[in-house]
Amino acid sequence: RLSSRPEEALLLFEAYLALRRRYWPRGENNILVAQTNVSNCLADLGRHDEALVLSREVYERRVALFGRSHEGTIPTANNLCASLLDCDQFDECRTFARENLSTANTVLGRDHTSTLFACARLSYALIKHPAASRDYPR
Repeated sequence: RLSSRPEEALLLFEAYLALRRRYWPRGENNILVAQTNVSNCLADLGRHDEALVLSREVYERRVALFGRSHEGTIPTANNLCASLLDCDQFDECRTFARENLSTANTVLGRDHTSTLFACARLSYALIKHPAASRDYPR
């Protein structure tokens, strides 16, 4: 959680994002960080569909700027997986999380925090799927 008062945090992050876009439009990385904070606040408020849309936008922009294998893109992919899970999109999350885990293992190594989070996201996608059982294809 970003804050114990997510409604107020959302207002602040939205204002900060607007300022970044207006006065520093070329600082794309900082804009993406601000968008991520807004997305996290939306999720904290239970507005998961809106958070998912924003998470997808941030991920797609990071991929366009830095590529899938960039060390900053991998945590963004983890955030997108969390949004997919919040919206009960288990199949898409499972596929996406597998790809991200493979990339994280290759780029960051097995013991990196982002790799461990990628592994956790895949685990959640497998466990929380309505059809999950010991026979469920992994």
